[in-house]
Amino acid sequence: MRPKALCPVGNIPLVDIAVARAGTVTDRIAVNVHHGRMPMESHLAGRVHLSIEADRALGTAGGVAHLRPWIDGRPVLVTNADIWLGADVDLSQFVEDWDRERVRLLVAPGGRRPDFGHRRYAGVALMPWRAVDALPDEPAGLYEVSWRDAEATGRLELVDHVGPFFDCGTAADYLAANMAASGGASVIGRGAVVDGEIHESVVWPGGEVAAYERLVRAIRTDDRVTVLVR
Repeated sequence: MRPKALCPVGNIPLVDIAVARAGTVTDRIAVNVHHGRMPMESHLAGRVHLSIEADRALGTAGGVAHLRPWIDGRPVLVTNADIWLGADVDLSQFVEDWDRERVRLLVAPGGRRPDFGHRRYAGVALMPWRAVDALPDEPAGLYEVSWRDAEATGRLELVDHVGPFFDCGTAADYLAANMAASGGASVIGRGAVVDGEIHESVVWPGGEVAAYERLVRAIRTDDRVTVLVR
């Protein structure tokens, strides 16, 4: 099964989008890898520093803590591989006026499942070394072990994201991200063969849609699995 980070939005794997997003502000990029280790390593080899979580997934906090020797006292930009913020997001302004003292989070106003008041974490964070150095090197989430306390003590800054935001954790949001990336047209991957009809659908690279098929709001994978979004 393809790991989520390699699922394409607009025909670009999510992890490549995340690497490009981070690349707007730094050329020192690491990717934490646990699930789908072999295809992730093959896809990213030689492009970024790979932090392998061999025995267990460490979560967002544990993953950053595991990278402390590589981080080596620097402040950190954390970005999730399973979000889509648009095709050409530039994080320069988000980083430029940061005070390097508080934790800074990019948030999306409104929407479902808010995290901070009516805002939802939009998958990008800046953390000073002091906050990184305090993280436990064990499975844990950043909100639980860092951001909750920072919010309570006034050391958390929220910056609104202006533009699209999709958390691709569900099939519906993944399809919506693809439709946003394409302007509403179906997305057909390289090498896909589409002989049937498709409407508001995604066909992965190497996927097939037979002449007798009609896909509506569906995701067709490269091994002919079909996910219907209703």
